[in-house]
Amino acid sequence: MPDRVGNGRRDAHDADLADALWRPRENSSAIGRHLGHQAHVAHFVIRNLTAAEPSPDPELDGLMDSENPEQFRGTLPTIRRLTDFRTTVAERVHARIGDIAAGRVGAATQLTIVAAHLLTTLVNHEYQHDQWISEVRARDLGHALPPDPDSGHVRRIDGYLGVDNL
Repeated sequence: MPDRVGNGRRDAHDADLADALWRPRENSSAIGRHLGHQAHVAHFVIRNLTAAEPSPDPELDGLMDSENPEQFRGTLPTIRRLTDFRTTVAERVHARIGDIAAGRVGAATQLTIVAAHLLTTLVNHEYQHDQWISEVRARDLGHALPPDPDSGHVRRIDGYLGVDNL
């Protein structure tokens, strides 16, 4: 598992402003939107399935939700706001999963099973977006493709990295 759920292999600091705002086509999402979407989904899933916790930045929810078509999502936030959002989500996911692992929740055994599947799903979702970001940055922006993680728990599935150990 990556060391930072909510941040994946790509870090918002890794993409400069021009890269984060760049879009390959008019109706394609910018890299920054993918970075925010990863965190949005992580928090949305954790808060709705284990914690009922409010969003760390409700104004970003509509922007980062794939349910909204690209042309209705609005303007991307600053890199600092996006980074802060991702950092807060990562901290909250870690705290909630830590509480579940330590049994500091109701229905701890049941939530332990749920949490294992949620984390696998969230990591795999991040890897999907990381693949797109990596390919776009390599093909269109001249950045080198990052190496695959060296892990016995991650493998390529249909061209995407994924955790496949359940």
